[in-house]
Amino acid sequence: MPRHKLTIEYDGRPFVGWQRQANGMSVQQALEEAVAAVQGGAPATIHGAGRTDAGVHATGQVAHVDLVRLWRGDKLRDALNAHLRPHPVSVVVAEPVADDFEARFSAVKRHYVYRILNRRAPPALAAGQVWHVARRLDADAMHAAAQTLVGRHDFTTFRAAECQANSPVRTLERLDVARVGDMIEVRASALSFLHHQVRSIVGSLEHVGSSKWTRDDLQAALEARARARCGQVAPPDGLYLIGVDYP
Repeated sequence: MPRHKLTIEYDGRPFVGWQRQANGMSVQQALEEAVAAVQGGAPATIHGAGRTDAGVHATGQVAHVDLVRLWRGDKLRDALNAHLRPHPVSVVVAEPVADDFEARFSAVKRHYVYRILNRRAPPALAAGQVWHVARRLDADAMHAAAQTLVGRHDFTTFRAAECQANSPVRTLERLDVARVGDMIEVRASALSFLHHQVRSIVGSLEHVGSSKWTRDDLQAALEARARARCGQVAPPDGLYLIGVDYP
């Protein structure tokens, strides 16, 4: 069965998350139903590079799927998108790949961005797609503090209690904070992330930006290796999986 790679974008608001669940529609389910439709009812399992939570978005999610026949990439993309309507999911690129390609296990780096709308007025157009913080945040202070988290650390403080990873140790290769007008973007890159790691870090960086915490407070929270020391967990609204790198 020929393997195909899909690059996918989606609005996470209507979904229970990436992974199939019994309590509602997931992105995986929407894609698998589209695949079955283009294969005349033959089912197939979609394997994603990252399991985004409910409300989390993607512009560069990657998945692989084994189909009953080989498809030309543009034909497969268009066929899947025709059957994905009206779900807010789009296959941006579809392409045949080698049988040993694994969307999750072949990945060497994942990239996320978190968007904070930092102004008094609430969003009229981006509601559900940004975290609205009305009080003024110091993005430069947030960036400076963020550098204490870059590198290999025990991220227990910034890990969800229900996280199933075998180890809390991760290597954060990039954590940058920058303001463009009223928007603050937090960009994070690593081989892999813990459950709620990015949202926990962003929530704690907000404490730095609003002067509740100093850089030393953030570092102390990291070194405490205790979930109770996390500042807060940012809402899913502003989080996007924007890319996955492969060898």
